[in-house]
Amino acid sequence: MTVILVALGGAAGALLRYYTDRVVQGRRGGVLPWGTLIVNVLGSLVLGVLVGAATVAGLPESVLLVAGVGLCGALTTYSTFGYETLRLTESGARLYAGVNVLLNLVLGLGAAGLGLALSACLWG
Repeated sequence: MTVILVALGGAAGALLRYYTDRVVQGRRGGVLPWGTLIVNVLGSLVLGVLVGAATVAGLPESVLLVAGVGLCGALTTYSTFGYETLRLTESGARLYAGVNVLLNLVLGLGAAGLGLALSACLWG
């Protein structure tokens, strides 16, 4: 049953990542991969809320599997972040590559921390 739960969440997360990236890149454009940044920050926030809810309010393991491991795992994308950063570097856009790394790390970690804090406020 665990594999099915993760697969269902993962399928939803992968579709959400793909469509979010297409919409954001289509509207935003530019050199930076904004779509990947948005899904990474959003997934970090959601995962922070889920982990906080599990810790503070006893969120069921099945919800963590579907939403945390499956959905957030497929929604966020370290491989695409790494690939896009390397492509920026190879194309000579080293400053943008550095900004991309900084934004993903700082905003992703900040979003996860904010999610934990939100959980404490909501269920603590």
